[in-house]
Amino acid sequence: MSNTTAREAALEILEQIDKNQSYSNLLLNHAIKKFSIKGPDTGLLTELTYGTLQRKLTLDYFLAPFVKKKIENWVRNLLRLSLYQMLYLDRVPERAAIHEAVEIAKKRGHKGVAGLVNGILRSIQREGAPSLNKIKDPIERLSIETSHPYWLAARWHKQYGMEKTKAMCEKNLLAPVQTARVNTLKTTRESILEQLNEEGIEAQASSIIPEGISITRGNIAHTNAYKSGMLTIQDESSMLVAYALNPQPGETILDMCAAPGGKTTHLAQKMKNEGQIIAMDLHPHKIKLIDDNANRLGIECIEGAALDAREAGRKFKPGSFDRVLVDAPCSGLGVVRRKPDIKYAKSEKDLEGLTVVQKSLLAAAVDMVKPGGRLVYSTCTVDHAENSDMVAHFLGEHPEMELTAMENLPDHVKPLIQDDILQVFPQDFNGDGFFIACFEKKRQ
Repeated sequence: MSNTTAREAALEILEQIDKNQSYSNLLLNHAIKKFSIKGPDTGLLTELTYGTLQRKLTLDYFLAPFVKKKIENWVRNLLRLSLYQMLYLDRVPERAAIHEAVEIAKKRGHKGVAGLVNGILRSIQREGAPSLNKIKDPIERLSIETSHPYWLAARWHKQYGMEKTKAMCEKNLLAPVQTARVNTLKTTRESILEQLNEEGIEAQASSIIPEGISITRGNIAHTNAYKSGMLTIQDESSMLVAYALNPQPGETILDMCAAPGGKTTHLAQKMKNEGQIIAMDLHPHKIKLIDDNANRLGIECIEGAALDAREAGRKFKPGSFDRVLVDAPCSGLGVVRRKPDIKYAKSEKDLEGLTVVQKSLLAAAVDMVKPGGRLVYSTCTVDHAENSDMVAHFLGEHPEMELTAMENLPDHVKPLIQDDILQVFPQDFNGDGFFIACFEKKRQ
């Protein structure tokens, strides 16, 4: 039995993110098991970890006038964690947050550190946090108040204007809704909602995706419905990809960047498990994730292939596939709500490197599509360089490909299509930021 509290576990996670650039979601799951965090403390740990990460730049702005000397990184993280509770969690009394911070400081440091932490937090409690209205530059103020790096806020402002950027940054501060896709090969949405209700899960039908559901209370990963393959966790925006590709039963499909298999299994579902899907990924252990997903869902038409998708031409003849999906590696700036550490870890230089990979994946995909076949390019980001600019570059390089309409998307989503491409923002329907473009290979 671990004596580690939810606050101590949250502090360790924040430290690991800073030291090793580890992913918050993986660290959180590991910490829950490692420290035997149970019951309400699981929710508290999740809230403290994600909330502190989401608001990091804001918290640093509030702390700056009160931190007079250089402090160790773990002390700064402890102050962020404690201040987050004081300012943003109504159910945690300020005195309790300060007391816990002092106890952790004693345990991890010494009396002097505990006194410093106590002094800083009590000063903020007494004097109040500094006003954000002192920041005159509107982009800098947006950056600090929504805790997005300045370069990112400025970049989005240039691409989309202040109104859309502000709405996106504010939405990114909110906890994401867990959504799932009903496995229509095994059951119906009505049946699964009844079954989840019996298992103590509160869920409702998605208004966007016919086979989608939203979870309002409970964790479906622990349900029999999930374990028996009646449904799988997937964001609604991500589910749109299978609609765009529109695979048909009996076709041969190539999913070039398939792991962990959410979109791959959705394609199989659309094909009624008839035909063949080659699911590629660079790493063998990721192919196992795809296989495990498919087995749980009872899908047999998926074949994994551990291969760099840019080398697909070495394994398959040109024109081997009816449809090809390139769900490309990207900056992930559309999923900041789920992975708040992404916004601090990425730089503009990273985006440049990713566009090189994306271009080479699309070039390899062209050869794989048969004449008259369909190619879908998708990302979970909102940046022009990886999305609309990539489409323009691709069409310029490949005159044999043409942009085609996505007539199969759900009705609620169609108004978001502009110039035959789809850019979903987090504020559009409370899903992930996502981009989809659909191409057709001209017949000779």
